[in-house]
Amino acid sequence: MIKISFQEKKEENRGCVEFQIVSLTNKIRRLTSHLKLHKKDYLSQRGLRKILGKRQRLLYYLSKKNIARYKELINQLDIRESKNR
Repeated sequence: MIKISFQEKKEENRGCVEFQIVSLTNKIRRLTSHLKLHKKDYLSQRGLRKILGKRQRLLYYLSKKNIARYKELINQLDIRESKNR
């Protein structure tokens, strides 16, 4: 899992866009490893697609609000930059 400084104060930063993106990324990585074992788990595949869409929308929002924080976050999480930006 990814440890970032804003995860240390969970109660204070749950509404923070960066915290939401980090928690969604952790869920995505967990589900991806689950789906490698259980290839026909279609409900989990659907859930993964929903989580990916939500993270993509949050990343787009962050890129419009603060490009520096966006660049820093995608580098920390090792996420590819979106083409739609």
